[in-house]
Amino acid sequence: MSKVMLITGGSRGIGAASALMAIEQGYAVCINFLHDASAADLLCRKLQALGGNAIAVQADVGTESDVERLFSKIDDCLGRLTALVNSAGTVGHASRLENMDCQRIDRVFATNVLGTIFCCKHAILRMSNKHGGTGGAIVNVSSAASRLGSAGEYVDYAASKGAVDSLTIGLAKELAPDDIRVNAVRPGFIRTDFHVLSGDPNRVEKLQSRLPIGRGGEPKEVAAAIMWLLGHQSSYVSGSFIEVAGGL
Repeated sequence: MSKVMLITGGSRGIGAASALMAIEQGYAVCINFLHDASAADLLCRKLQALGGNAIAVQADVGTESDVERLFSKIDDCLGRLTALVNSAGTVGHASRLENMDCQRIDRVFATNVLGTIFCCKHAILRMSNKHGGTGGAIVNVSSAASRLGSAGEYVDYAASKGAVDSLTIGLAKELAPDDIRVNAVRPGFIRTDFHVLSGDPNRVEKLQSRLPIGRGGEPKEVAAAIMWLLGHQSSYVSGSFIEVAGGL
């Protein structure tokens, strides 16, 4: 059976590291991106140079019509989806809640929550044995912030990831009869350009001494956990979370 994976927010960081591992494991991969077409195309060429089947598709996962177009492109170019990694996410600058405007909160929840829900919905329509599929696996990229709260910095982001956690638990139970497993990873301080969005690009270096392990994490360390959750070795694992946070 062919293995087809969609990685949202796949042109950078954890998503890009997951794409490289997925190609090595024989998946055909769709890299979804929002703005950075050059980074997505560069990664696609790298994956193809490794002998993999890869495409890059622009879509705003917070808009369901875009998600429908994204999945249709996968259907046409790669075949029926068997694995989904919900890696797309955004965050605002550090702020207390009373200073956050509605545009920021809407953007965070549209991408982090609605985007995950929309992509899960359309993945189910491809994977579920109730819809002619052969099953599959979904991994949601949550955050250690969902259990820490991010007080005084990003409580909106933390709350959005809390919603992702609840979705993971509920869908794992709902989709077990459909032969679909749903799990999540909770990264902590990982060295990616995601922190540029928060206005603090050196955040990992500033805070890593506080971590029990004493260093920030690498994208490939999160990707390894994602790929394990998607693979046969985790066939009895659903509704679970892997903390990739250096003991935080």
